[in-house]
Amino acid sequence: MLDLGKHKVADIEISAVDYDAASARILEAADRQTALSVSALAVHGVMTGVLDKEHAQRLNALDLVVPDGQPVRWALRLIHGVSLPDRVYGPELTLRVCSYAETSGLPVYFYGSKTAVLDKLREQLNEQFPKLKIVGMEASKFRQLSVDENAQTVDRIKQSGARIVFVGLGCPRQEVWAYENAGDLSLPVLAVGAAFDFHAGLLSQAPAWMQRRGLEWFYRLIMEPSRLWHRYLVLNPLFCWEISKQLLGLKKFKGTSLRRPAKMHYG
Repeated sequence: MLDLGKHKVADIEISAVDYDAASARILEAADRQTALSVSALAVHGVMTGVLDKEHAQRLNALDLVVPDGQPVRWALRLIHGVSLPDRVYGPELTLRVCSYAETSGLPVYFYGSKTAVLDKLREQLNEQFPKLKIVGMEASKFRQLSVDENAQTVDRIKQSGARIVFVGLGCPRQEVWAYENAGDLSLPVLAVGAAFDFHAGLLSQAPAWMQRRGLEWFYRLIMEPSRLWHRYLVLNPLFCWEISKQLLGLKKFKGTSLRRPAKMHYG
């Protein structure tokens, strides 16, 4: 188990942890019913904070921000000398936490994506984890919610008896949701992005050899060029530039603003 604390990559504090340490913190929070906001961030997620200082405040306020992408893991080593055995990939973390939840009898809730995706996800998870207690699945409304609507969503999750919440609203909406609602839920909230689609069997994952070499972005770009071209062809080079500035000492980090980010109430 490896937990070497948080280290700044570009403007974002990344948690230098392995799967075991991340899972242990999540399960401890689930057992104690205490808030824990978690995000699995790849390059795109880091850059959402670099390009939006208000969102950077949200990301840096999350309890656990794991290095989902290999380039983020490599940046930890290059800049801070922190070596991790592997990245902490959101879809893999999801499966590990589900496995632990099944063994421990901890009920789970899935929030986000579309009803058709959730139906397939439930089917696949029931097959893989037959004793997993899925106490709720709620699709995204794909819009901002009113204060009352958001409160009702939080109340439904509380009433379900869930002890772990997985959120798949897409980046950066899912990180905003975790930041805004984990405290009210007093539960671990995991923003895991495309894990819902992957585990529902509706989106194919890159081969393991591509993932190990940090080429997952290329695979996904080929699969969804019209949707992902900006993420990978624009944000990836910008990430490399930000890391280069940090390595050369050209990056100046500013203190956190005292003004809290505005509530977004994504749903």
